[in-house]
Amino acid sequence: MPCLYITTNVNMDGVNTDPFYSEVTEAVASIIGRPQNLVMVVLKGSIEIVFGGNKEAAAYAEIVSMGGITKQVKRQLISTVGSILHTHFSIHPTRFIFKVFDITSLPLPSKL
Repeated sequence: MPCLYITTNVNMDGVNTDPFYSEVTEAVASIIGRPQNLVMVVLKGSIEIVFGGNKEAAAYAEIVSMGGITKQVKRQLISTVGSILHTHFSIHPTRFIFKVFDITSLPLPSKL
């Protein structure tokens, strides 16, 4: 189950986020190859973020998935989610940091 967690300094008061959730959920499911009903999206707005020394619109996101993450998938996720954030919240892609994490790539725990 992929979980996309986004924090941004964009004020979300009064913003209809439903179109964003629909588009980003569909994109993540399609890119990673998971059903939409298994994709979780968390969006936190109005968070204090200073990026590059200023408070212009910016975002930090991370996605955690159990498998499905390759170099190509990672590139596509960064590009697509960045584009969706720009379209819906005017966050320029150069003001967006995205951490992609596949938990299946973790080392197996020791059997001690």
